[in-house]
Amino acid sequence: MMHKAVRVMVKPKAEKKFKRGYPLLSKEDIEQVSVLKEEGQLIELTTKTGAYLGTGYYGKQNKGIGWILTQNRDEKINQAFFERKIGVALTARQELYASSETTAFRVFNAEGDGIGGLTIDYYDGYYVVSWYSEGVYQYHAEVYEALQNLTDYKGIYQKKRFNTGGKYVDEDDFVVGERGEFPLLVLENGVRFAVYLNDGAMVGVFLDQREVRKTIRDKYSEGKSVLNLFSYTGAFSVYAALGGAIHTTSVDLANRSLAKTIEQFSVNDVDYEAQDIIVEDVFKYFKYAKRKDKQFDVVVLDPPSFARSKKFTFSAAKDYSNLLQEAIDITAEKGTIVASTNSAAFDMNKFKSFVHQAFQAQNTKYHIEQEFSLPVDFKVSSTFKEGNYLKVLFIKKGV
Repeated sequence: MMHKAVRVMVKPKAEKKFKRGYPLLSKEDIEQVSVLKEEGQLIELTTKTGAYLGTGYYGKQNKGIGWILTQNRDEKINQAFFERKIGVALTARQELYASSETTAFRVFNAEGDGIGGLTIDYYDGYYVVSWYSEGVYQYHAEVYEALQNLTDYKGIYQKKRFNTGGKYVDEDDFVVGERGEFPLLVLENGVRFAVYLNDGAMVGVFLDQREVRKTIRDKYSEGKSVLNLFSYTGAFSVYAALGGAIHTTSVDLANRSLAKTIEQFSVNDVDYEAQDIIVEDVFKYFKYAKRKDKQFDVVVLDPPSFARSKKFTFSAAKDYSNLLQEAIDITAEKGTIVASTNSAAFDMNKFKSFVHQAFQAQNTKYHIEQEFSLPVDFKVSSTFKEGNYLKVLFIKKGV
């Protein structure tokens, strides 16, 4: 479904950033927001003097009200546009497609690949398209046609990550092709993951941590005790066990984490009964671990940006330093904390300042051994640095 562009003027103070190629539209940047009525509507941005700045679409999501798609006035936003953008992205991932060790990765990363609000992930022949606003979803026919024209797909699934009448997921995520049989077993660095493409917003593994997991397995696990906090389906624990950890402990508040973690261990032929899988509030677990004088060689700390339990509310931007202090207490001397956040609210320098605050408060020396951001398939726009949301630090306690 194509739309005629509505012309809107940008406030003078915002002109410079759009001229530099900044892609995110905010209502504070636009003079007449009231003309934007229909999600998916194309917007032609101009200065007050009428100079062209770019063409984008209107679509409300948790950040902003839309995205600029092109700064070329002559470029049409049509089927050929989507096919061209997706084709370039697929070509850039050819090395991953050719890998026999990894069969799950991102093939299109929103504004990093030129279309904010849209991501496409690959799972061994199946594609999962995630839509982050009703506006970008208006172009679903073009995107699905492009995928069908450009790939040898088995099947395509979708995730509507915007609010549709109080719900964030479809009753049926299947789009076209053949339906998969789930769990679908995919590979990442030779490790198996059981994924479910038809079961809610999340499939069972976060693909952006691929390099971090590999590093834990290859360099930080052998002969070590490993604690995995906010463990979800236990991916870090599985890697640690396969890397020779003497024991892993996985802690997550969600009831589903138990069965899901057992499944991930099992598909990798790891005896889950030899590991600890605990369904509990992480903050409550800290108290238990301190009371029992537990110490771990490696502590993986990967909380959500925001979380709420009965007794605690956690915001990475406000509370990460306090969380890290708790982790320091139960990390063995010369042990390693893998501190991770996916919050886009602050950059790596700010994250390092949280680390410094935490160790200073604990009167403990530390050394940052390695740092990671998004892997190569999660392409980031040079004009939208906040798109590089992942920040991971391997921190040695004591020096």
